[in-house]
Amino acid sequence: MRINETEAHPYIPNSAPKVRTEMLREIGVKSIEELLSLIPRNLRLKKRLQLPEPLAAEHELQRHVETLLAKNKSCDDYLNFLGGGCWQHYVPAVCDEIVGRAEFLTAYASDTYTDLGKWQTFFEFQSMMGDLVEMDVVSLPTYDWGSAAGFAIRMASRISGRNEVLIPRNISPERLSIIRNFCQPHGLSNHIRIKLVDYDSETGKLDLTNLRDRLTSRTGVVYFENPSYHGQIESEADEVTRIAHDGGAECIVGVDPISLGVVAPPAQYGADLVCGEIQPLGNHMNYGGGLGGFLASRDEEKYVSHYPLYLVSIAGTNRRGEFGFARSTPERTLYNLREKGMDFTGTTVGLTTIAAAVYLSLIGPTGIRELGKTIIQRSHYAASLLADLENVDLLFSPYFFKEFVIRLTRGKKVLAANKDLLKYKIFGGNDLSRNFPELGQSALFCVTEIHSMAEIQTLATALKEVLK
Repeated sequence: MRINETEAHPYIPNSAPKVRTEMLREIGVKSIEELLSLIPRNLRLKKRLQLPEPLAAEHELQRHVETLLAKNKSCDDYLNFLGGGCWQHYVPAVCDEIVGRAEFLTAYASDTYTDLGKWQTFFEFQSMMGDLVEMDVVSLPTYDWGSAAGFAIRMASRISGRNEVLIPRNISPERLSIIRNFCQPHGLSNHIRIKLVDYDSETGKLDLTNLRDRLTSRTGVVYFENPSYHGQIESEADEVTRIAHDGGAECIVGVDPISLGVVAPPAQYGADLVCGEIQPLGNHMNYGGGLGGFLASRDEEKYVSHYPLYLVSIAGTNRRGEFGFARSTPERTLYNLREKGMDFTGTTVGLTTIAAAVYLSLIGPTGIRELGKTIIQRSHYAASLLADLENVDLLFSPYFFKEFVIRLTRGKKVLAANKDLLKYKIFGGNDLSRNFPELGQSALFCVTEIHSMAEIQTLATALKEVLK
């Protein structure tokens, strides 16, 4: 698309010729090209983009976008059994109602003295998450679980004074990619070496023998997840933390917090730092959004002084029975230290935090236990139905939460099977064959409280037909 130099583009700011000329004069350059001169020429596109002319009429643009969006098929239209890091859970209507209130929705980056309710909600989130993971200190969230894990690993590496981290080989590929970005920044001296630890091919759990073999005097951090990416519950989690501590390393546990009604919280088996994803707690899946990674630890200076994320604290005021909320030791963060910050972070996910706080306050300790039991019952029922199908095997141990792995032993590949399941209006399991070739044609299926018995039976019937 070629921009007409004599006309304003309807969707490009400062494209009106007079405005553009005034802007360039104000900042002291002669042309847009001069602004782009900092970008090396070998990185710049050598030709014009082949784009259509802009749709100037708003109704035409709306119709065009709606036509494009109509090609999508959402989880309202199809049964969904995908998981792997973003899961379909029930979101109570009150979560959306409270998050949508003007005093929250418009409170994007204001401070403690203007958005009093928002800061109290942040504090309540930290308090309830602390109860859930049995840790004293919980941060406001960052982008997602992968980012929180990256921050935790860098923190633990600084504390231990060692620059090597052990990570299970069966971690989410997307999460591992994010951790690599945090630990191995190009051209920087604070490089953390990542070593992968094998998992047991029979149980799907961390291989403790390989963990001991991989641990060296340079290992400062052992990171593992419970449940694992493949859904397996690490029944020997306390032994993993003991091995890490015996080797002088800090131990970090990544969790799906919605599992903690039925799975022991990491503090009970010796975790030093805890991280995870708050999306299951009252947040919708929405096209890459709705995620938020939290970080938690004991209330010890050696941990708190290294937090790169915001913490909110409570204090009494001059009025009896009145409290105020504010940032706790904000000088730790990039916002105060700027280029001298220990880690980079950006604007955190405030609305996601508020939704999680509302959800946790509604569900309570009893509710989180009942929910966990329901998820275990329904996911195990689904696994048993699929395992009974011809040419389908259930992999690993029978102790899993929410997600499980099945392998197609003959006939179709997972990619083809999932394509055929779409004809039944079903999103099948996450194809593991590319990232975990040792598992053969395997898929990760996710079943939560939203899946009824009838829907699980529909999946089994459809997959049986697909595999004929």
